[in-house]
Amino acid sequence: MVTGGVSSAEQAAPPKTTHGPCKYTETPEEPAARPVPLPPDPRRTPSHGLVRVDVPTNQGKLTVTLDRAKAPCTVQSFIHLAKHRFYDFTSCHRLTSYPTLKVLQCGDPSGTGEGGPGYRYKDELPTGLPPAPTDPTGERKVYARGVLAMANAGPDTNGSQFFLVYGDSALRPNYTIFGTVSPAGLSTLDKVAAGGVVPPDTVDGRPALPVDIRKVRAHC
Repeated sequence: MVTGGVSSAEQAAPPKTTHGPCKYTETPEEPAARPVPLPPDPRRTPSHGLVRVDVPTNQGKLTVTLDRAKAPCTVQSFIHLAKHRFYDFTSCHRLTSYPTLKVLQCGDPSGTGEGGPGYRYKDELPTGLPPAPTDPTGERKVYARGVLAMANAGPDTNGSQFFLVYGDSALRPNYTIFGTVSPAGLSTLDKVAAGGVVPPDTVDGRPALPVDIRKVRAHC
């Protein structure tokens, strides 16, 4: 029967978006793994200075230093999530040990690799990275040991998941670099990497040494 009513799709409000330069946008189709508001988005996003973030885990420290100049919107979001305890008591769900990809991925409270904060925001992609010697096309660049970068599901889909590079990796420069891992953090990453992944996986899967993040604290 045809009526003059408005469909539920037409009634649905558009996703909320912040009004500042970062344009954090709700993702109703991908609800937050833990409730968290949209980050602050001031007209003048802080774009200078370094921020130390303590990331204690059951395997050791994963302390990182965030660089506002490289990725101001990303740093702002990461600090926001840390302050709202989004990362507390979560696990790092993915370890890779390919010859050209050596990373530990974290930041999903669901522990599945599918969860996020219920919002997305723009890329702040690196420039000037050296070409990966393993890629004759020159498309892949070196994400060096010690890099901290955002994981994503395509252009401008940054959320909460991030990866820590424990060995030089060859990637297209499609992932925002927003900081570095401390020497102590690299020692922890080496320990986790040496443990390998949970069988039957061999080079890409859940780390055999579980990495449980405790209380993340940003010093800013």
